[in-house]
Amino acid sequence: MFEILYQDQYLIAINKPSGWLVHRSWLDKNEKVVVMQTLRDQIGQHVFPVHRLDRPTSGVLLFALSSEIANLLSTQFAARQPQKTYHAIVRGIIAKSGHIDYPLVEELDKIADKFASKDKPAQDAVTDYTPISSIEIPVAVGKHPTARYSFIELKPHTGRKHQLRRHMSHIFHPIIGDSRHGDLHQNRAFAKYFNIKRLMLHASTLEFLHPISQQNIVIDAKMDDEWLAILTHFTT
Repeated sequence: MFEILYQDQYLIAINKPSGWLVHRSWLDKNEKVVVMQTLRDQIGQHVFPVHRLDRPTSGVLLFALSSEIANLLSTQFAARQPQKTYHAIVRGIIAKSGHIDYPLVEELDKIADKFASKDKPAQDAVTDYTPISSIEIPVAVGKHPTARYSFIELKPHTGRKHQLRRHMSHIFHPIIGDSRHGDLHQNRAFAKYFNIKRLMLHASTLEFLHPISQQNIVIDAKMDDEWLAILTHFTT
């Protein structure tokens, strides 16, 4: 059963585990167990997605309990009104906060997006990041005798596909466990040392305006045991 972070007669939010698809997709036609159907069975009513989290990303995932509410929330997300906070572990030492304003060309999937236009211009994409702590482990990577990683906070101001993963790769601090935009050698070193293979990206907080009550809603998702075990090694 999913951990329910918030629920009323209009909305429900869960702490999505890493590895779960939000809904059935052409990306994995054989996957039968997905968040939407499992959550529907758990609470006994249909749920309607209003935003997305990539399959390997954990954390706050919000659903509406009717199509009307879903439309209202989708308008908010399209207007970039909700505020999101993520946490990640990335390659290398990040010493100070930064601002990434780097437009992204839409990533298209070969199957799901095979009829989509491939000539779209790059879309604006903005992310702020703040270092929290760092670590150096005795695992050789390439010509370096050790591997270094940073635990950071990320605040996206736009919602492009794989934005955080692509932005951190753009500044040469890819998110650990990212098989598409990351550093394969660093991923292997991290996995070997910590005995863990996953994307180290967690959606920690979602803040938005309730579509009916107009109250400000803040939903936090705790990290799982794997995350917490790794963070004990980091120092501030």
